[in-house]
Amino acid sequence: MKKYECTVCGFVYDEAKGMPDHGIDPGTLWENVPADWECPDCGVSKAEFEMVEA
Repeated sequence: MKKYECTVCGFVYDEAKGMPDHGIDPGTLWENVPADWECPDCGVSKAEFEMVEA
């Protein structure tokens, strides 16, 4: 499982945890997060995220 960080605000999406409150189950790979998903903290697109080392 990997983590992806918003390059604008620093929010981290953790594949292992998912975002159940936003309809993304734990274990959901980044590639399977919907393309129109936006950062819950600052609203930028999925394209503004980069993989980070755990």
